[in-house]
Amino acid sequence: MSKPDLSGKLALITGASRGIGAAVALGMAEAGAHVIALARTTGGLEALDDKIRNVGGKATLLPLNLAHLDEIDKLGPTLAERFGRLDIFVGNAGVLGPLSPVGHIKAKDWEKVFKINFMANVRLVQTLDPLLRASEAGRVVFTTSDIADEAPAYWGGYAASKSALNTFMRTYAAETEKTNMRINAIHPGAVQTAMMTEAFPGGPSFKLKTPEQVVNDYLAIVANNCPHHGQIIKLP
Repeated sequence: MSKPDLSGKLALITGASRGIGAAVALGMAEAGAHVIALARTTGGLEALDDKIRNVGGKATLLPLNLAHLDEIDKLGPTLAERFGRLDIFVGNAGVLGPLSPVGHIKAKDWEKVFKINFMANVRLVQTLDPLLRASEAGRVVFTTSDIADEAPAYWGGYAASKSALNTFMRTYAAETEKTNMRINAIHPGAVQTAMMTEAFPGGPSFKLKTPEQVVNDYLAIVANNCPHHGQIIKLP
């Protein structure tokens, strides 16, 4: 798969301090995009910035806790003042939440999972939508999971929040059908991340991909020639 040329593109990636987010941010910088890297942990962002600089890329670091929803609303006007547009938004940040019977999950834990996995992405779309529409080819991709469809026991919070995100993605895609935008989601499969370690502390019984192995798929779905819209792309 040949890598698309993202030269001159502005790309915002959430959850960019580690895992898939960090790998995608680096891959987009290598492809020529100016990366706006958003994450809660400053140390991880600074480490990413060093890697991006080492490959000759450019990055703007944006420390932000997505649980602070009101802070998200300020992001669009801030980026509009500085850049005037946004070409790519990768909604990658997420939390696992408790793996427990639904009746045992505390209200505050339900709220946290939905706040990060769903509501933060809603607020991000609301504040970024005008900037994405100002792009010649606005691209949005969310990181999702097959857990949303399988709904296995004890995964209630994570499954429900990702299912809500998938429905939101399809609705947003329907509303942008007659534009130059492309709105999709990627189910990357089993990837070696901190969340996977949290879910399977003893190690999973199945083989894991590295975050770097899914980068080209994210690059393809944000490229100008991406044919998909309103789709969940399931990686093998």
